[in-house]
Amino acid sequence: MSTNQEETKNTHSQSASGWMADAVVAVVIFLIGVAIMVDSHRIGAGWLDGNLQAGYFPFRIGAILCLASAVIFFSAFFGGNRNVKPFVEPKQLKSVLTIFIPSLLYIFGIEFVGIYVASMIFIAGFMRISKHTSWWRAIPVSVGFSLALFILFEIVFLVPLPKGPIESLFGY
Repeated sequence: MSTNQEETKNTHSQSASGWMADAVVAVVIFLIGVAIMVDSHRIGAGWLDGNLQAGYFPFRIGAILCLASAVIFFSAFFGGNRNVKPFVEPKQLKSVLTIFIPSLLYIFGIEFVGIYVASMIFIAGFMRISKHTSWWRAIPVSVGFSLALFILFEIVFLVPLPKGPIESLFGY
């Protein structure tokens, strides 16, 4: 067996196959469908005095999600064309995590420092890491963009967005 074939075989054995990913996503979608159905039933999913209740259509959408995900789940396990290729290659996973982890930190950062400061840090960090831009270029762009967003939303449109301690120093 050649070295390239061995690498491919090792990569395939170390990562989840496509059918496993299909099954996991089907379970997640099924649970979302169940949550929709339960909440729709709570607010009323039938008829009342000749009118549809608020949860009538959402309940049916949840049922459709459950049915479709069950079909996908069973076809992933018992279907004739099982996808045995790896769901994601290590290089692809690294690319996804390069975007996912900073985005997750950005979302949590909004809670603590506000959307404008978190956006400024996020933009500057991305410019620096992904485009290999120098700090002297990344910082003015990120500050300018965040300041423009602040003016647009807070002053022009009067739409309050989550703010942190820095904005409160300026009375916002």
